[in-house]
Amino acid sequence: MNLTILTLFPEPVEAYFASSIMAKAVARGLVSYRCVNIRDFAVDTHRTCDDAPYGGGAGMVLKPGPLAAALDSVDASSVRTVYPTPSGIPLRTPLVHQLAAERELILVCGRYEGIDQRIIDRYVDDEISIGDYVLSSGELAALVIIDAVYRRINGVITAESLDEESFEDGLLEYPHYTRPETFASARVPEVLLSGHHEQIRAWRMEQRIAKTRRMRPDLYQAWLAQRDDKE
Repeated sequence: MNLTILTLFPEPVEAYFASSIMAKAVARGLVSYRCVNIRDFAVDTHRTCDDAPYGGGAGMVLKPGPLAAALDSVDASSVRTVYPTPSGIPLRTPLVHQLAAERELILVCGRYEGIDQRIIDRYVDDEISIGDYVLSSGELAALVIIDAVYRRINGVITAESLDEESFEDGLLEYPHYTRPETFASARVPEVLLSGHHEQIRAWRMEQRIAKTRRMRPDLYQAWLAQRDDKE
């Protein structure tokens, strides 16, 4: 997948792609990326990219001119373009799968109060929210989306790891344990030490169901409904 990130602050994006799994994925040619600095498309001496909102109110809004020029430079009209925003649709696993199927993606990182609505109307295909809260940095939200999507790219992480992750079948993941067997008087569950793979699978499923029912009753009810439909 080829990814283009439009941002005023490329440093956190560059740092992310220089780290661990993503750096290896880039080195192996599984994914590629480029950062486009929106400020490079400002036309005034001070490279201004924001201004006060019409109608008044707190904060600043990213100006349409530099954003449009930056988007035109990467041919945004022919590539699926994503704008992370708290007012977007929730980022869920099915949407992650959709985005991962694209050969190219563009992400527009907002700042301050957001970006001019005319840019959204003209260029943006998906407004996506990573949660019901507000961040100061659009780059952080974009990186959450990128990380979720890139994990689905074939070869970035193992297929086994993906199959056992939370949400893939509607349930949360089971608890994990590693050495030592006893820590602060708490022991690893005996079944995990037994070597009986069927018993371990059954225990893990029980834990997943119980955890989902306790932590995410909404997901639990959806899982029950899906199971009943299959039966």
